[in-house]
Amino acid sequence: MERVIYLVDMQSFYASIEKVIQPQLEDKPVVVAGDPKQRSGIILAACPVAKTYGVKAAEPLWKARAKCSTLHVVKPRMGLYIDISMQITRILEKYSDLVEVYSIDEQFVDVTHTVHLFKNKYYMANAIHDEILDTLGIESRIGIGPTKVLAKMACDHFAKKHPSGMYELTQESVQTDLWPLPIGALFGVGRRMESHFVRMGLHTIGSLANHPLIWIKKRFGINGEVLFRFSHGIDPSPVTKRTHVKQKAIGHHMTLPKDYVEKEAILVVLRELAEEVARRARKQHYLGSGISLYIRGHDFERHDGFKRQIKLAHPTALSDDIFQAAKQLFLDSWHHQPVRAVSVTLTQLEEKTTRQLSLFDDSIKKEALADVIDNIKETYGAASIIRASSLTEAGQAKIRADKIGGHWK
Repeated sequence: MERVIYLVDMQSFYASIEKVIQPQLEDKPVVVAGDPKQRSGIILAACPVAKTYGVKAAEPLWKARAKCSTLHVVKPRMGLYIDISMQITRILEKYSDLVEVYSIDEQFVDVTHTVHLFKNKYYMANAIHDEILDTLGIESRIGIGPTKVLAKMACDHFAKKHPSGMYELTQESVQTDLWPLPIGALFGVGRRMESHFVRMGLHTIGSLANHPLIWIKKRFGINGEVLFRFSHGIDPSPVTKRTHVKQKAIGHHMTLPKDYVEKEAILVVLRELAEEVARRARKQHYLGSGISLYIRGHDFERHDGFKRQIKLAHPTALSDDIFQAAKQLFLDSWHHQPVRAVSVTLTQLEEKTTRQLSLFDDSIKKEALADVIDNIKETYGAASIIRASSLTEAGQAKIRADKIGGHWK
């Protein structure tokens, strides 16, 4: 039996929620943006009206205002957005027990075994669209396909532009619909991989699909084969609720309110990120033996910066271990360029069950102390215990304690 999978995507999710809550903004150009005083006003979401002026997500607020002088800027309320995302999940679970949260505004639904309850898959998709709209007042777009990758690309490249807000990609329509698209439109192809493919002369999805697989695998390994399969619409991965249960890495990213140019100031941020990563690892009972550091400069369009990683001698969930490794990676690769974004990730995770203890380092005692601090923060708030360095001008821990994902609750 061929599967029937939907990718349900909310239209301009954050901005749509704000328009529902503030009806006076219904016909206005609205964007949801970070606090301009703290984060340089990066656009998180733009409503369809704002997009007609050329405003788009991820651009600085000053650029958006230059395009639209009547722009209405709303500060994000992440707690509210998460609550509404969970309400959408509960609506989708009425139609199938196989609902996979892909992001805060996108969810996969496998309706293979429930679609027979409706006239056809299009009637069912319309029922989902109408219930979300009637219940929450938010428009949705739905991509339909026999695999998750086809449903996703049907939504991203066709449903969002289709008058009905829906589109289906089938194995039979891959060649006519998907192959003419530029290679960067293939799911899983980022800017760097796109540049690699273009240098090979592979400018479209179809050119990749018709390139000898042996050469793709030789150049890019297993990832190349996965992308080759995606170009043919092949994706056997199931829709599962437990997608995010087993993690491969735990990371924390921070976009800074201004360019950091002093070494000590950047190390303060690295320390805060290391503590947050360690706290989350302990909470989920993980240890990690790899550290990855990503540094990004002030020019977001040029993507200046670097990414480095290192393997630890022993798996850990202690902030000191993570910080020292990240600090070493930073000092070895930083050439005094301005820093605007930092990310620290704990990789090569393993469950904290049995492990080899060191004769020279009492990690058990350190973890017991860390657990006490974690419990205090859980009870009294993230800012109840912070390092003195976080109270300096460079520190962000106190400010971010009142945020979710770096944005206001």
